[in-house]
Amino acid sequence: MTRASLNKQPHEVASMFDDVAERYDLTNDVLSLGQDRVWRKEVARAVDARPAQKVLDLAAGTATSSLPFARTGAYVVPCDFSLGMLQVGKKKHPWLPLTAGDATKLPFKDDTFDAVTISFGLRNVQDFDAGLREMYRVTKPGGRVVICEFSHPTWAPFRTVYTEYLMRALPPVARAVSSSPDAYVYLAESIRAWPDQAALAEHLKKAGWSNVAWRNLTGGVVALHRGFKQA
Repeated sequence: MTRASLNKQPHEVASMFDDVAERYDLTNDVLSLGQDRVWRKEVARAVDARPAQKVLDLAAGTATSSLPFARTGAYVVPCDFSLGMLQVGKKKHPWLPLTAGDATKLPFKDDTFDAVTISFGLRNVQDFDAGLREMYRVTKPGGRVVICEFSHPTWAPFRTVYTEYLMRALPPVARAVSSSPDAYVYLAESIRAWPDQAALAEHLKKAGWSNVAWRNLTGGVVALHRGFKQA
């Protein structure tokens, strides 16, 4: 799969991430110019995990994103549908309960988690509305969802520069550092096709989440959305 489409086939996306698993964390660091570390800190702050709470980290990949939650004393479950990613993650973090799962059919009971979070993975879900409903189902009443996803820069001149970077600069950089550069062409195109901040908020509301709000990071390159499940 090298062309972006919102009609993604799960096995194709999983295979794509299997191919990039070994150097995924390094590639993300290079392509984001180190900003991914800042974004993950903001996710951890928004999730606000506490000791003994249960946190589901979807699209966790190699489980790097799960570590901040584990450090708080929360019980975190990294979940991904790429077995290649999970295998690399298990080598790095053998103590974490890495779990294979599809975001549209989560292998967990209703009302299980205090918080569910997904970073840079929702746009790769074939039916992300079904994914939002599943996140709602497995969250405890009073619990929360935090979504970190690439979005639309709010300042028009910067948005133009950003789009040029995605489509022109990202592929050659990916070829230099990634094990599967075609995957990053897909990722760049999927970012351009993704709903803007307000549109994603509406999808969250339709899935049942209340008190939905968002905050822009890096001028809207990334947006943090948060919602709650009514108690």
